[in-house]
Amino acid sequence: MRYRLTFIAGLALGYVIGTRAGRERYEQLKKSARQISQNPAVRNAAESAAHNGRDIAGKAFHTVSDKVGDRVPDSVAERVRSLRERSGQSGEDDWGTTNT
Repeated sequence: MRYRLTFIAGLALGYVIGTRAGRERYEQLKKSARQISQNPAVRNAAESAAHNGRDIAGKAFHTVSDKVGDRVPDSVAERVRSLRERSGQSGEDDWGTTNT
């Protein structure tokens, strides 16, 4: 699915860049893209993909931190600590991104 979406996005971008149809066709494509992005099904799919990505990133974070342990440089450890402190107050996850 990812490769199909990448191909379609590349095809659309190539068409927009390579076309000689002018501004009118560009505006039509832009309007269509805006309508697609505002579709509730597309928004739900994007939100669920973001949620799944955060879950996977959290699992990866814990796996890596378990394996790396105390071998992390102090600057990185301090950054992670500050992100954790901030996440408790503002609803952010371990990576500093908001949970939408």
